[in-house]
Amino acid sequence: MIMRSLLAFVLLASPAAARTITDSAGRIVDIPDEIETVFAAGPPASVLVYVIAPETLTGWPRALRPEERDYIAEPYRDLPETGRLTGRGGEANLERVLEIAPDLILDFGSVRDTYVDLANRVQEQMDIPYVLIDGRFENTPDALRLLGEVLGKPERGERLARDAEETFARIDTILAEIPEEDRPRTYLARGPDGLETGMTGSINTEIIERAGGVNVADDGGRTQGLVQVSPEQVIVSDPEIVVTWDPTFYGRVWSDPLWAGVDAVRSGQVFLSPTAPFGWIDRPPSLNRMMGLRWMARLFYPDRWEGDLREETAEFYKTWYRVDLGDAELDRLLEWAEGRPPE
Repeated sequence: MIMRSLLAFVLLASPAAARTITDSAGRIVDIPDEIETVFAAGPPASVLVYVIAPETLTGWPRALRPEERDYIAEPYRDLPETGRLTGRGGEANLERVLEIAPDLILDFGSVRDTYVDLANRVQEQMDIPYVLIDGRFENTPDALRLLGEVLGKPERGERLARDAEETFARIDTILAEIPEEDRPRTYLARGPDGLETGMTGSINTEIIERAGGVNVADDGGRTQGLVQVSPEQVIVSDPEIVVTWDPTFYGRVWSDPLWAGVDAVRSGQVFLSPTAPFGWIDRPPSLNRMMGLRWMARLFYPDRWEGDLREETAEFYKTWYRVDLGDAELDRLLEWAEGRPPE
């Protein structure tokens, strides 16, 4: 009887297994002391969770395609498709989230009022903590450290944050010697016709500016985000370099008369970004862009960026994606990066 009373006293006196964090939107969120499962609200969040603590990921917003599987650590290749709560084509519903019953919902990207309101509503309706982390490129180190703390993986978050900071510093050292007018004028071609792009400052194109390029889709800040442009607008902007992740566009641009007058096409400066397991430029605009940043800085400044692309790619995939790539997997990626998409 005494032992039972003592046990009851200890249980009642024990503090609740919970803690409080402040997310990137300034929201104070109560989260479990130990988090075992995380629902990623969209593809950017799924990449962030995967690189920090893949064992907590409840599934991919979009299931991995066959050509992507070799570039993800084997235990996580067959995670189910969960859908998404935010972004284009959001199809996850609250019933699906309730069925999964995660310890935490995470979104990584914009922290505008729209996303804050969504987070607050979902958290209130479902009684599941919902954390927002700022997905801007410049916030990458802080995002890694924050999620590392949230998921109880501070050492992992710190390691990747320092790697990101070192990459930024390498680029800043190069750019310190190159005036704005001497930086390559660059256009991001999205979609099979290459006529969707992102304006300067867009989360989809900020990699261009961070790598030291000048985004030609710039109207002084009057327009933001993704836009449709005409072939005439591309010709007038006359980019020196075009980057794309769309193999259809890459295959047709060389013979398309609408693009024949663009300087980048005439000089052979159109480059195709790999997209396995995630895009090096975009798709999604998440931590995967750290590999794309190195690739793009090399494109912009081949005489200044030191290091072997093959070695850098293998090291990045091992460090960030937890996968040791064989020669065949590396060959496929680098063929893509050199303009020959894998069949």
